[in-house]
Amino acid sequence: MSKTTQLIHSIPVDPLTGSISVPIYQTSTFVQDAPGEHKGYDYARSNNPTRAVLENVIAELEHGAAGFAFASGLAAIDAVVKLLQSGDEILAVDDIYGGAFRLFTHVYRKFGITVNYVDTTDASNVTAAITPKTRLVWLETPTNPTLKISDIKAIAQIAHANGSLLCVDNTFASPALQQPIDLGADIVVHSATKYLGGHSDLIAGLVVTATDELGSEIKFIQNASGAILAPHDSWLVIRGIETLHLRVAEHSRNALEVARYLQGHEAVEQVYYPGLAEHHNHDVALRQQGAGGGVVSFVLKSDTAESAKQLVCSTQLFKLAESLGGVKSLVCHPATMTHKSIPAEKRREAGVADSLVRLSVGLEDVADLIADLEQALRKTGQHKYSVQQEAILY
Repeated sequence: MSKTTQLIHSIPVDPLTGSISVPIYQTSTFVQDAPGEHKGYDYARSNNPTRAVLENVIAELEHGAAGFAFASGLAAIDAVVKLLQSGDEILAVDDIYGGAFRLFTHVYRKFGITVNYVDTTDASNVTAAITPKTRLVWLETPTNPTLKISDIKAIAQIAHANGSLLCVDNTFASPALQQPIDLGADIVVHSATKYLGGHSDLIAGLVVTATDELGSEIKFIQNASGAILAPHDSWLVIRGIETLHLRVAEHSRNALEVARYLQGHEAVEQVYYPGLAEHHNHDVALRQQGAGGGVVSFVLKSDTAESAKQLVCSTQLFKLAESLGGVKSLVCHPATMTHKSIPAEKRREAGVADSLVRLSVGLEDVADLIADLEQALRKTGQHKYSVQQEAILY
């Protein structure tokens, strides 16, 4: 059975009514037949039928044992960190989402959990940096925003040999392209706000565990901490998942063409996109995720924050906003937006230049998107570029 067919039919028909759309159980509590005797649900923080469908669907799509839905991507990350205790260490990818950095460094450090950052694109760096105290290895692949690719299978072997858990943030690839659990990951997290929801209309986070044992621990944390996803938002994610494979395929096609356009532009110093043969670890990306996904980042030759700000304020179809993965194209300046919480020196060490621009390539006609970038680049004082149409390899 194809992935697309499996995805569509992983969302069940309502057994009570035959509804083809999952019902929204907008309730806080459930009537019991007697104390402790109920139909599987007693209080909506602990469980909800709409949320349960989403949790089962994401577990199936990620080839995991159990799934859990949270009020945001950061709430999902927070739940994973709560598996640790004082004295434990996290070994994390250096080019990390700014919100995760803020949570690790400014919240959990004061509880005695330390974080070491390393370039995980070379697995030997993980071997060199891991210690007996490392309880959790944290990967994004692709990373945000320079789209670094790490070898999940190789790093899983290193982590497990050390007795560490491996968690992979699969937000950028999504399960339409990549299943980290199949490659050895113990935990997968998502900001479902992005490609899973797909329409820029919700905030949500998901955790999937490889085993029921880990799932029981996350379930306890979810119920004890209470950062659950509401029924209506759960339904919105389910609805988004129905078209996930179609959207991600088109995002990837458009992004590859945009990346090729930028790669040939005289105003652009470097383009980051896993679908380009020149991208570091492109071969690993092909093996792990197939297509390059919908995010493209690039650095301007005039390496100043001012030039990048001018560009992101000059686009018309690419709307200036944080987030990504929606139908409409977005543009942002990570150094002053999504990654502002990371110290400038550490950002630059990880490859996040002051003039780096991140694009979330949407589902508009790609010729229109390229024309929009062209007029914006002209406004930054650069020369006109003649767009060359190329065949798209997907």
